[in-house]
Amino acid sequence: MNAALLQRLRQSLAQREGSSLRRKLAARASADTRVNLADNDYLGLSRDPAVVAAGVAALHEWGASSSASPLVTGYTEIHQKLEQTLAAWQGYAHGLVMNTGFSANSAVLGGLPKKGDLILADRLVHASMLDGIMASGARLRRFAHNDLDALELMLHEEPALDGVIFVVTESVYSMDGDSPDLKRLASLRKRFGFCWVLDEAHATGWFGSTGSGLQEAQGAFAAADIVVGTLGKGLGSQGAYVLSHAPEVRDALINFAGEFVYSTYLAPSCAAAALAAVERVKGMSAERAELHALSHAWRDGLVEAGFAVPSGDSPIIPLILGDSDVTLKYATALRAAGFMVSAIRPPTVPVRTGRIRLSLRRGLSPAVLSSFISALKGVSS
Repeated sequence: MNAALLQRLRQSLAQREGSSLRRKLAARASADTRVNLADNDYLGLSRDPAVVAAGVAALHEWGASSSASPLVTGYTEIHQKLEQTLAAWQGYAHGLVMNTGFSANSAVLGGLPKKGDLILADRLVHASMLDGIMASGARLRRFAHNDLDALELMLHEEPALDGVIFVVTESVYSMDGDSPDLKRLASLRKRFGFCWVLDEAHATGWFGSTGSGLQEAQGAFAAADIVVGTLGKGLGSQGAYVLSHAPEVRDALINFAGEFVYSTYLAPSCAAAALAAVERVKGMSAERAELHALSHAWRDGLVEAGFAVPSGDSPIIPLILGDSDVTLKYATALRAAGFMVSAIRPPTVPVRTGRIRLSLRRGLSPAVLSSFISALKGVSS
C-alpha cells in the first residue's frame, strides 16, 4: 500500500479518535435481547409474519437477487406493482423504486437541478440531499431549520431566474424528529412556483390516516412536486422510491441517474416485503393515535425526570447531551443496562449537539420507559 496514503488515513483517523468522534462498526447478534431504541423499524414490520412471508414467497419465485440492473432484466413485475402502489397510496401519478434512500436523494438532487438554478434547503436536510445538491452545479442557500419566515424572505430576495428554484425539506427530520408546517410550504409553493422536493422517509407509516406520511396528516396531501421515501424504515423492508406528478421526472431518472442505471437492482423479495408492509400499514389506522400517545408519554417522562427533550409526536426523540465524551458515556451505560442505543456525534449533527437518538417502536410498554429513565438517572447521578 502507498505509504503517503496510509499516513494520510492514519492522521485523519487519529484526529477523529482524539475528538471522540471516530466511528466503529459493531456486529449485532440475532440473539441480542436488549430493548432496541436505535433502529428505524418503528412499526416492527421487519418481523411481521405477513411481511416476512411475502418476502420468502418472492425468494422462491424470483430467487435471491434481481441479478441485473433495472434496464437490463432487473426490473420485474413486482417492482412495477410496488411503484404503482406507492404512488397511488401517496397521491402521485408516477413512481420509481430505487436501491437506497441515499441514492434516491442523490439522484433527484444531483440530476434535476442544473447550473443556473437555485436550491433553498433547510439547514438540517440529510447528508444524501446535500451530496446531491453539491454535485448538481446549482447555487445553494440554506435557511434556518424549520424557519419558513426565513425561506419566504429568501424567495422575495431572489431576482427572477432563467433557471428553476428548488425548495428542499424533510417532513420528519432524522436527527431531531421535528417537522415544518407542510401546509404553509404548499402555500409558498403555490405563490412562488418553486419545485418542492420533500423527503418523507421518517414519516411513512407513523403519520396519516392511511399511514402514507406527514403530507396526509397535515392536510397537504400530495402537495410536494417530488417525494423521496424509503422502504427500510416504517415499512420494514429495504430500498427507496421517488414519486412525482410529472412523468418526465421518472423518465429523467431512468435515463440519466447513474444511481439507477448502473447498479444491480433491488432484490424482488425486498419489493414483495414492502408491498405487504404497505397493506399492513393501511390497516393500522386505529393504532396510529396510540403511536403518537407513546411519543408524548416518553417525552413527558423524560422531561419530568429532568432531561430536556422537545415536544412532538414523531418516533424520533433527541436526548441532546452536548459533549461527545458525555454522549459516549451515556450510550455505554445504557447499553450495559439492556438498551440498544446509538451515540450520534458530529459531523452527523452540529458541533456540541451530541445526542442519544431514541427511536420509538410499536409495542413499547410503560415499564420500558420506567426502566430507561432509571438507567438514565444512574448515569447522571
